[in-house]
Amino acid sequence: MPATVRGRFAPSPSGPLHFGSVMAALGSWLFAKQFGGEWWIRVEDVDRDRCRLRHEQTQLGDLELLGLHSDGPIVRQSERTAQYQVALDQLLSAGHAFECRCSRAEVAAMGGSHHRCLNPQRRGPASIRLQVPAGTVIHFRDRLLGAMQQDVHADIGDYTLRRADGQWTYQMAVVVDDALQGMTQVVRGADLLDSTARQIYLQSLLNYPTPEYAHLPLQLDRNGRKLSKRDEDPRAVNLHDAPVSMLQRAWLALGQTPVTAIRNADTVAEFLEIARNHFDEYLIPR
Repeated sequence: MPATVRGRFAPSPSGPLHFGSVMAALGSWLFAKQFGGEWWIRVEDVDRDRCRLRHEQTQLGDLELLGLHSDGPIVRQSERTAQYQVALDQLLSAGHAFECRCSRAEVAAMGGSHHRCLNPQRRGPASIRLQVPAGTVIHFRDRLLGAMQQDVHADIGDYTLRRADGQWTYQMAVVVDDALQGMTQVVRGADLLDSTARQIYLQSLLNYPTPEYAHLPLQLDRNGRKLSKRDEDPRAVNLHDAPVSMLQRAWLALGQTPVTAIRNADTVAEFLEIARNHFDEYLIPR
């Protein structure tokens, strides 16, 4: 392991935290803290259409109730345009990124993957895409799921870094933030597994280090769908009465042994200290 382990929890303030969010927050905290590392919080509010300040305040308040405190400054992606622009300029000058004026309908007509611009001379606002050449196959090892690979050219195509309306995409922002914040591990839900190869490829072009990845099992609703903040899931977190009980539920969802001390913890501080000493990542369901 590196000398300084640093992990993070990076919620999008598009709604209140749900139980799956709590499990991901606790899981990422445990992965970092089992090695005496740091755990940071980042607000991923790059999507101006869906993110709201009230949701950010609620989420940060819930994390406070859970005793999950950031070891570093809490940054907001909406305030980091300058950092993203530096990285984008580097890609553009190296010929790895290009302007694109294809519409969503045109990309959909090409099968959903962009491999060439249909109207390169079209006027109007342009998005910026990353050029993904044929044969771009990314191999990586997920700490929980093992060996993974993806043909980014065939499966994804040239993906967007900045939208035509000027908004930065998740892929661009998260890669820059993880590198500049010195993240050595990324522990998150398995719904983001499909983004990992794209992010590793972008890291390679920007000469960024690649953190270690671990993707946690998803929490599903009664219909088998992933819990969602945007759907205002009825099991969204209400922590004011029983934060320890919520942590205990998350502990069990992570496959951890329900040791007596965990069941009898009275405060979040007591729970977290016991959990850090008893956490076993090999028990997490794959």
